[in-house]
Amino acid sequence: MTQAPENLSASSLQPHLGVPLTAEQLLELPDQGRHYELVRGELRMMSPGGFQHGRIAARVVSLLEQHVRQHQLGAVCGAETGFLLSRNPDTVLAPDAAFVSRERLAPHEQSTGYLPLAPDLVVEVISPQDRFSQVEEKARRWLDAGTRLVLLVDPGQQQVHVLREPRQVLVLAEDELLDATDVVPGWQVPVRELFA
Repeated sequence: MTQAPENLSASSLQPHLGVPLTAEQLLELPDQGRHYELVRGELRMMSPGGFQHGRIAARVVSLLEQHVRQHQLGAVCGAETGFLLSRNPDTVLAPDAAFVSRERLAPHEQSTGYLPLAPDLVVEVISPQDRFSQVEEKARRWLDAGTRLVLLVDPGQQQVHVLREPRQVLVLAEDELLDATDVVPGWQVPVRELFA
């Protein structure tokens, strides 16, 4: 079996793209203004989001964090927090927002690396350059790994796509209520609040 390169940098990885990388190697990559995810050992560069994307992601994190903290439900993570979803080959994904319940988080609270679990709730904000099929594929990866609820927030259409099963999608318009109480107890938000 071929070993992945030891001294990693974004440029040194280019000739080794066929070699599966590990979560530990991904974590050691120097910060060169780029962010990556790892899908089955394959490095994937993530483009930085634009202003609207960042504003909406921050709004979602703020609304979710306020509720979770007030009710002591667990932890909320912002953009670029990696979660280790599988090993050999490794998959590490980073959502725009995530919630992990207090009970599931307890064994990992002192973790400094990627949490070795799928969040209970994942939020992905769709950027104008995103192809919806790729966003859906990522949502399926979250669900397959054990995430109970994935929200795809679409600023262009002012909608939220709600996925609890890979093939079942509920689309909510801005005048509807997002109800995530089955995953985040008590969290209900008017869809328009996500875009305010």
